[in-house]
Amino acid sequence: MRVPLSWLREYVDLPATATGRDVQAKLIDVGLEVETVERLGEGLKGPLVVGQVLTIEELEGFKKPIRFCTVDVGDANGTGEPQEIVCGARNFAVGDKVVVVLPGAVLPGDFKIAARKTYGKTSHGMICSGDELGMGDDGTHGIIVLPPEFEVGTDAIELLELVDEVLDIAVTPDRGYCLSMRGVARETATAYGLQLRDPALLDVPPPNAAGYPVQVSDPIGCDRFTARTVSGLEPEARSPIWLTRRLQKAGMRPVSLAVDITNYVMLELGQPLHAYDRTTVDGPIGVRRATAGEQLTTLDGTKRVLDAQDLVITDNRGPIGLAGVMGGANTEIAGAVTDPETGQLRGTTDVVIEAAHFDAISIARTARRHKLSSEAAKRFERGVDPEAASAAAQRTVDLLVLLGGGTAGEGVTEVVSPRGPRTLTIPADHPDKVAGVEYGRETVVRRLQQVGCDVYGQDELVVTVPSWRPDLSDPNDLAEEVIRLEGYENLPSTLPKPPAGRGLTERQRLHRRVGRVLAGAGYVEALNYPFTGSHVLDQLGIEPDDPRRSAVTLVNPLSDEEPDLRTTLIPGLLGALRRNYGRGSHDLALFETGPVFRATGDEKPASRLVVDRRPTDDEIASLDASLPQQPRRAAVVLTGAREQAGWWGEGRPAIWADAIEAGRAVAREAGVELIVRQDQHAPFHPGRCAALLALVDGEEVLVGNAGELHPRVIKAMALPERTCAMEIDLDRLERAGAGALKAPTISSFPVATQDVALIVDGSVPAADVEAALRDGAGELLESLRLFDVFTGQQTGAGKKSLAYALRFRAPDRTLTAEEATAARDAAVAAAVERTGAVLRG
Repeated sequence: MRVPLSWLREYVDLPATATGRDVQAKLIDVGLEVETVERLGEGLKGPLVVGQVLTIEELEGFKKPIRFCTVDVGDANGTGEPQEIVCGARNFAVGDKVVVVLPGAVLPGDFKIAARKTYGKTSHGMICSGDELGMGDDGTHGIIVLPPEFEVGTDAIELLELVDEVLDIAVTPDRGYCLSMRGVARETATAYGLQLRDPALLDVPPPNAAGYPVQVSDPIGCDRFTARTVSGLEPEARSPIWLTRRLQKAGMRPVSLAVDITNYVMLELGQPLHAYDRTTVDGPIGVRRATAGEQLTTLDGTKRVLDAQDLVITDNRGPIGLAGVMGGANTEIAGAVTDPETGQLRGTTDVVIEAAHFDAISIARTARRHKLSSEAAKRFERGVDPEAASAAAQRTVDLLVLLGGGTAGEGVTEVVSPRGPRTLTIPADHPDKVAGVEYGRETVVRRLQQVGCDVYGQDELVVTVPSWRPDLSDPNDLAEEVIRLEGYENLPSTLPKPPAGRGLTERQRLHRRVGRVLAGAGYVEALNYPFTGSHVLDQLGIEPDDPRRSAVTLVNPLSDEEPDLRTTLIPGLLGALRRNYGRGSHDLALFETGPVFRATGDEKPASRLVVDRRPTDDEIASLDASLPQQPRRAAVVLTGAREQAGWWGEGRPAIWADAIEAGRAVAREAGVELIVRQDQHAPFHPGRCAALLALVDGEEVLVGNAGELHPRVIKAMALPERTCAMEIDLDRLERAGAGALKAPTISSFPVATQDVALIVDGSVPAADVEAALRDGAGELLESLRLFDVFTGQQTGAGKKSLAYALRFRAPDRTLTAEEATAARDAAVAAAVERTGAVLRG
């Protein structure tokens, strides 16, 4: 909502020295979001005057039409002689009154005016358009042509109200009443402690039988409809400058007198109105729900197919407007047009004025259904004062009679569905309890009365809510009004005191440790939307019977291309990797932790919970039973250089082994040593894919996969070559772990190192050999590391040599050479027995 300060002063006697910044600070204090204060005409300097065009000479020989004009500016130029000006615009003629800026003036944007030679003539100034003066859109984008009554030489800066300040307020949905000068003025008066001159306090005649006939078939959708008529409007009547300037400052474009007046009253009182050309309305005006398939061409020229839930305004022919959203083109106010045969001006002379109150939810749904966000719909869906309809209609009639020369019809139509005022009961100390501040009853009553409430009672207050505040529906709403007017900045700052002995659960600690260890390993966290589509799974090569195809589909997805909840973290990470790679980052290592969603088919339909009480334990359990499985996962993707090259040596690219190591690092945070075996699992390369296994209750359980992506996947998703990935199930790791991590016991005794090289069949996994060595070595084994894999003639066909470094250490003594050798021999014996290994050499 754009609020001109000059207009605001009409309703509140602000201090003469108050600037837009001062008012902004006051309104922010009472809870309004004043985003900016625009200083119109800043830097503007005259002379800027009214002139009259005396002559126009068309200059020939140029690529565009150019006119050399003489303009009478009175004594503003100091000589009284006509001013010679070159101008390219063509929307004015000899005798027209225009706005002239003379040499020495400065226009907005520090545009200095001086006499200059152009198109073979010397131009002493400019004939101005609205855009050049920063006035806003007037619909013509041409020269300003003023009404003939203004005298030559009049100061145009004051005449056009070019210097002003405009407050731009972001009105939140609960403050719909502030989408009007009346609402903002009320808040301003409260902030300054001044009286409000309410523009809605008008003398309105009572309804009578002579009013225009109106039939409301849906009293729920329309609980109030006021109709008034004005006849005998002068087609040539134009909106005065003060009215058009207020519309422009408020961000609206002047159209015609009748339309401008309805827009002006809407901005002033917050009540949307509509004017119908009475000669085009066939019979009584009706309000009903549309018939599915009905069509209406709205004022924007769009033919719309109506829905059965749309509320429409009708006459005997059918719909003539979308109620509360936009009128129909078939009853549009006709602008003044000259009859080519008679030379007379023709246009709308008789109008029917509609001021109605519509159901907010119905209007909001219609506006969204038709993708039609109008100024009227914006107000109705936030809540409009139903009691302001008759005053708004009267204000419109008064202005049409005053400015358009019309005659007000004697008939007054009021169709009203009876409704009583909304009353709330609130303890007088309720705001004190909410804010933690002792306001006292007198302060609470005073603040609620400033809002517009009627308040009765002592310890228990009975509060009648004003009609313009539909958002006040609960005692806490009233408490909020007291608190905001007393000042949020006056609330004490107190930190909550959590009960002792509580902290993060082990599950939460694991989740945080995983993030820290991956970040420490050089991975950057990427948070992605949890939505995906089947086409992504197709690109990953996921088979139709894969569990990852069992997705949960959303009823109202943000995007039709991603209607499902993710079943794996990898697609989101690959999308982030592709975006960053395309923007020039070629060495990437990303990670993400979070839930995936797996539908089992056993989910029960969710029951709708009540809102007037806390759900029971059974109702909460029923809701939980309707949810899919949501295991927590951690995943990484990486490409490019894993180690950068430099003076310290050559770098190396990221490979599948780095992805496996990321899985090991995550598992170690859960106290789990992974078992790594070869696997085939989409979307990984079948020869470079590892299964990550952990022991759960003595059995090997698959907890994740890692490796290099399949070339087909890389091509389908436009990824860099050799992109690698890893995904691991944190919940399974937690079950495989031994609970909370314990600090290791550090022995102060020296270590004994023994190396062994074993020859095994090429088909034997290194993980099996390692497990056998670990089991056979016993408790003295501190660590075991594979440091070499060798194949060749020395090992024999189909064989490979695996070299391990075994470190032995005792916690209470220095091991002898015999003890270390015995432990090594026991480890080798176990490997020989379980894998068929032969000790090399």
